[in-house]
Amino acid sequence: MQLTIQIQSQDTGKKIYDILRDRYQMSNLLCKRIRLYGELYLNGFPARMIAEVKEGDSILIIYDDAEGIIHTKKDTDIPILFEDDWIIVCEKPGNLVTHPSWQHMDDSLLQRLCDQRLHPIMRLDRETSGLIVIAKNGYAHNTVSKNKMEKEYVGIVYGEFDPPEGTIDQPIGRDENSIMIRIVRPDGHPSVTHYKTIRTIPEKNMSVVSYKLETGRCHQIRVHSLFLGHPLVGDGLYGPMSNDFPNPEMPHIENEEHISRQALHACKLGFFHPITNEWMEFHSDMPKDMQDLINA
Repeated sequence: MQLTIQIQSQDTGKKIYDILRDRYQMSNLLCKRIRLYGELYLNGFPARMIAEVKEGDSILIIYDDAEGIIHTKKDTDIPILFEDDWIIVCEKPGNLVTHPSWQHMDDSLLQRLCDQRLHPIMRLDRETSGLIVIAKNGYAHNTVSKNKMEKEYVGIVYGEFDPPEGTIDQPIGRDENSIMIRIVRPDGHPSVTHYKTIRTIPEKNMSVVSYKLETGRCHQIRVHSLFLGHPLVGDGLYGPMSNDFPNPEMPHIENEEHISRQALHACKLGFFHPITNEWMEFHSDMPKDMQDLINA
């Protein structure tokens, strides 16, 4: 890798090591490997990690130590679309948590990918399938997450949106009676979802809808869809057969029997690569269980 860092005014007087750790979230191990196996230059001259910098200085890091590179498991069952020394782009199956939690300690996306520490840049709900980008170190995580990202989802909902295309601009916050449920509430966090109906299936009271997010609130698509009266098919938290938002009179509620999760898939992902700054874009087709729901 080759990385150039321009020093800003707030970093004047700091040591190079502190800048790499605090601003770029590089681990102690990565800093050590750069020091031992890489090259470090300050304004074109060899430098040490403890060198102090000032505004306008330029740091150049050259590091090609393969021993410190994280690789995914060779026998992983997770489809990987892209991988290099910095990031992984893969397709998360439905009904799989992104990272271990107290309820899911033995199986997660991160555990299936690698035995070493990974840094998920985004998170998909357990039941949501689709594209996700994961960083291999803190620097890549910090760089990708602070820059522009585009996320697009495809979902299957009950009913038909009216109008068929529009924007849902409603604040979302936690339900006071639940640690998990989110609702639209005036004092919630600003939340904006753009939607566009792709296809209607009136004989099954369903629509296929594309969603683009401006914000990334927990359960945002699910909450906004419910708010407009069109919950996602198969949604156990917000759907017509849920405990908190039951609607047994929903037409064709038997759709719930044809899918074991909410019908939501992350189908498009775009972001800037943390090193090359190249815009990267990935696409993923609707998974089989959602296609089967349409054709059931």
